[in-house]
Order: sequence, then C-alpha cells, then structure tokens
Amino acid sequence: MARILLIPGFWLGAWAWDDVAADLRDRGDDVLALTLPGLDPDDDDRLGATLEMQAQAILDEIAPDEAVVVVAHSGGAAAAYLATDIAPERFSRGIYVDAAPLPNGFILNTALDATVRELALPDWDQLEADGNSLTGLDEVSLARFRERAVSEPAGVAAAPLRLSDSPARLAIPTTVICNSITADLVEQLRDAGQEPLFAELAKIDAEYIDLPTGHWPMWSRYKELAELIHTVANRSG
Repeated sequence: MARILLIPGFWLGAWAWDDVAADLRDRGDDVLALTLPGLDPDDDDRLGATLEMQAQAILDEIAPDEAVVVVAHSGGAAAAYLATDIAPERFSRGIYVDAAPLPNGFILNTALDATVRELALPDWDQLEADGNSLTGLDEVSLARFRERAVSEPAGVAAAPLRLSDSPARLAIPTTVICNSITADLVEQLRDAGQEPLFAELAKIDAEYIDLPTGHWPMWSRYKELAELIHTVANRSG
C-alpha cells in the first residue's frame, strides 16, 4: 500500500487529518500527518517559520530512496509543491484538496500588513467572505477548529513562493480534489489564464475529481475523502 503524507492547510496541525488518517490506516496505507513548522503552539520560535522550512520538514520525513504520495490541503499546497520542486524524485503523486499547485511568486495572503507577524483565524463571516466555504461543518467541528487553530506565521502567509526553473515537478502525477469549487470551473479558470491560483495547472497534465462540500472536507466528508485518497494513491501511473 502507499506511503501517504498528509499536509494541513492554514491554522491547522496534524490533528486536522485524524479521521482521514485513521480511515486510510484501516485500508492498509502507511500514513503520516504533519504539523508544519510554525503551526506547533508549543514552539516558542514558531513565528519565524518560512515556506522553505515547511518544505524541508516535508522532505525530512521521506527517505532518500523512497517516493511518497503527498496530500496537501488549502494553503499547505505551497509548502508541498515547493517540496516537489526541490526533490521531485521523492514523490510518486501529488494530491491537492481544495487547492492546487501554485505558480512561482504566488503569495497566499497579499492583504497581510508588512508589520504583522502572524495571521489569526478570522471570524466565520470573514472566512466565508474570503472564499472559504464552511458548508458541511457542524457546531462541534467549528468549535474544535476555533479552539485548536494556531495563527499562521507571516513568513508563510505573506511570503512569495520561490520555485526553480526545473520542469521536473511538472511531471509528477497530479490529482486535484475539488470541493468548494467544481472541477469544471477549475478547468475553465485554468484555461482562461486570468486566475493566478490555477496558473500552474496549465503546465500540468492533472486529473480533477469532484467531492462537493465546503473547504474542509477532512471534517465534512472524511470517509469519502479518505476513499478517494486511497484509490488515487494506490493507482499506478
């Protein structure tokens, strides 16, 4: 079975993947969920974290002679894609959950003031106004999210993604699981070439799979998400 690394998005640690990880292990997969640098609330130096540090943390979990499936949610896609750029030979597939491989120079949050060191989890209304659907989340899920959320370091949230000129990362088999936006619309935006979020996809022969729900499917539809990840991760080619 596949070795799978689960990368959480903004404000989240490895705990966000608990239900999905347990389901995948029941299916026989070798699974590791990561808390990226900057998202450990017990780390006194966490606000100094950068995208480069996060990418290296991902690579540190992969043996030099193995290739893993990396699954990245939301803002975690930046660090995951950077890792595939640094060492593409260590990845057998990239799976992006309500996210996409991001282009060189992309900034996850362009509105963050230069004097601010961290980005806190906004209130729910603001989060949805920013395009993050809460569809499918009950009060228990929202309360857990609010209680366990950790502010995002500015060195991650507001720093440009710096990729190499190597095309090797583009050849890694790629799957985009589309949740709060449909696969058809993602492909339309990719082809229109006007949405930076999907610009890199124009260079990649990716597959697109719909799993309709909100932006956090690891809570709202975790069983279906785990089944998709397992199926895709264990598929050859």
